[in-house]
Amino acid sequence: MSGLIGKKIGMTSIFDESGKNIPCTVIEAGPCVVTQIRTKEKDGYEAIQIAYEDKKDKHTTSALKGHFAKAGVTPKKIVREFSRFEEGHRKELGQELGVDIFEEGEFIDVVGTSKGKGFQGVVKRHNFRGVNDQTHGQHNRLRAPGSIGASSYPSRVFKGMRMAGRTGGNRVKMINLQIMKIIPEKNLIVVKGAVPGPKNSYIIIERWS
Repeated sequence: MSGLIGKKIGMTSIFDESGKNIPCTVIEAGPCVVTQIRTKEKDGYEAIQIAYEDKKDKHTTSALKGHFAKAGVTPKKIVREFSRFEEGHRKELGQELGVDIFEEGEFIDVVGTSKGKGFQGVVKRHNFRGVNDQTHGQHNRLRAPGSIGASSYPSRVFKGMRMAGRTGGNRVKMINLQIMKIIPEKNLIVVKGAVPGPKNSYIIIERWS
């Protein structure tokens, strides 16, 4: 598996050979740098740690300053580990990774954090219907959740009951998104379909071998 850390720029659309309009997401992928290489002998597992986007020194702790200095790179904002990677393609400390590790037409997985919608009711959160009319005295039950459990038995509310609550802000993984176009001079990848999260949110791009 090869991967990068990136940022969601926004959405656009492109036309394929048949003239069909395809909705796409534009992602700024990298450049990322390798900040640590974990081995079984030292860490108990194999992984490659990469970092993305520069960070000011005054906003970086002393421990992280030393960590980045050991790799010979400037402080970075986002640091992630990739535990699976192709054999024969070992990365070196301080190596820069860009969109050239991907190819147009291949499929990738994208991990992001979905948009937070705050505290929502059951109609928006779980697609409840509600009563839909105001007959027979139902004047204030249009978007109400209804009964949530019996009284005498079990005398409690079961775990996982669909009720109102905080919505969005979850880790979401979109799988098998096709790369439609790569713009290496701007570190941009155009993928088919939607990617979780708002504009300028950080995402992880993965390709499984």
